[in-house]
Formats: sequence, structure tokens, C-alpha cells
Amino acid sequence: MDRRTFLSGFAAAAGTFAILFPRFGLAHHGWGWATGDEFELTGVIKAVKLGNPHGEMTVDAKGDFAGEEWVVEIGQPWRNEQAGLTVEKLAKGTEVTVHGHRSANPDAKLMKAEWLEIGGTKHDLYPDRES
Repeated sequence: MDRRTFLSGFAAAAGTFAILFPRFGLAHHGWGWATGDEFELTGVIKAVKLGNPHGEMTVDAKGDFAGEEWVVEIGQPWRNEQAGLTVEKLAKGTEVTVHGHRSANPDAKLMKAEWLEIGGTKHDLYPDRES
């Protein structure tokens, strides 16, 4: 099979998947799955997974959401690096405040971060984005 045939087949399969399962695409890319309302969450980092297409961390929430476990989408590797987020700063047990937008599905404990505050330092993932 030549490269052109392979790429055409791959594109067709990806397009079919996106049509049949649109929520999977929305869950990992862009802001379309999140509300336009500002949202803030404070808690303790329970787990972190960095990498592509973006990082995720699980936060054991405090305050209004105490006892809830939230998944927070953080930036792509290059974006995290630009913001000064390292594996050490995102260590399990670290207290974090996350500001961004929560899922439009009110039952989902999922949000996308615009910035994080750890130890009094703000890590802005989207410095050009208006909050």
C-alpha cells in the first residue's frame, strides 16, 4: 500500500469516527465542550498524567466541592513548559487552585484550566486568552 492510499484511508476512518462518536473529539480538543462561565476549583492533586494531546490531573476538591474528585485538563506539553509547570510542581499531595471553565455537562466533574496557582505562583496556560 502506498502512502497516499494509507493517508486517504486513515482520514476516512478518522472522519467516520468523529461523526459516530463526536463527544470523544470534544472531550480532548478546543473549548466547545466547556461552558463560557469562569470557574475556580481548589484542592489537592491526587494524580497527574502529562503528555499529548494535553495533560490531565485529578484533584480532590475542597470548599464548595469538598469530597468530589475532579479531572482538570491542563495544557499540551509545550504550553505547560511555557507556563512553568513541571512534574515536580504537579506532585501528588500539592495544593492547587485552578481557574478555567467546567464541562457543559453539569454531571461531569471535568474542567479545562486557563491558569493554575501553586504555592502562591500563578502558571498561566493561556496568557493571550481573556478570562
